[in-house]
Amino acid sequence: MRVIRLIGVITFYTIIVLCCNQNVLAKTFNRVVAVVNEDVITLHELNKKIKEVTGLTPDDLRSQNEKNYLKARRKILELLIDEKIAQAKIQELGINVSEKQIDATIENIKKINRITHEDLLVQLKSEGITYEKYREKVKQDLERLNLINSEVKSKIIIREEQVSQYYDKHKEEFSSVGEVHLANIFLMKKDPKDEDEIQELSRKGKTILARLRKGEDFAKLAREFSQGPGANQGGDLGLFKTDQLEPVIRKILDNLPEGGISDLIVRPNGIQIIKLIERREAQVKSFEEVKDAIYANLYNAEVNKRYTSWIKGLRKSYYTKITF
Repeated sequence: MRVIRLIGVITFYTIIVLCCNQNVLAKTFNRVVAVVNEDVITLHELNKKIKEVTGLTPDDLRSQNEKNYLKARRKILELLIDEKIAQAKIQELGINVSEKQIDATIENIKKINRITHEDLLVQLKSEGITYEKYREKVKQDLERLNLINSEVKSKIIIREEQVSQYYDKHKEEFSSVGEVHLANIFLMKKDPKDEDEIQELSRKGKTILARLRKGEDFAKLAREFSQGPGANQGGDLGLFKTDQLEPVIRKILDNLPEGGISDLIVRPNGIQIIKLIERREAQVKSFEEVKDAIYANLYNAEVNKRYTSWIKGLRKSYYTKITF
């Protein structure tokens, strides 16, 4: 499973609260685009939300496809209206979430997803989210979860068999990709059109290969002859995911045991000899390892479903008007 999906187990909506500029430019370019009871949503707030949700500015999104932009804008505006209504209801009911509850929730997220605090920070950074902002999202989502618990009467029940069925149907989500640790000796062509050079490289490659077959050390010969990456490290290329390798190389490696050495591989820019140092087979995590994460995902999906239905009904009791 992708890491960000796991981190977002309980995060189903986000809110950015923005202040409105009161200068002349704000009067020109910022205006009210929706009214929710006595609250308003501004164009500035909507544009920021568009950027947050799509990763693009409204202008960039619009330049790609006008029709899709208008659909996305309306959908995101509806989301903002729902968030305003939910926040008003949270305040009305006096729902509060403590710092300890936020801490406990984040710790639980890390535990479920088997990640450290450092892993979480790295993932948040890659998504352009600060830890403080993430804590605020968790706080808002806990408030909404408490709101749902307060307002949605029917109890959410996720049965063990549902979790098991999901695991059986989506095992690829819990599979690690096979990896191979490779080293190589690469003899580079200086002039691909020079037939004499090509023949010389081939002879040299066969000589090296013969020495390897007799048991000479691969790393030593790589340092002596290789002109490719990793030469100074004995030809070590590191780990590669098998599904990212060229089909030709994958086929060659399929027929090699660990420690095995390929025949000469003719490349457009030279000749290569590959050594398979280690093979790490793809593995599927056991049901016991992932059942908590599956349960959390299924529960979250059900919460989303019920929340959407509930907020739709709640909107009927609120005055809302879109001013676009």
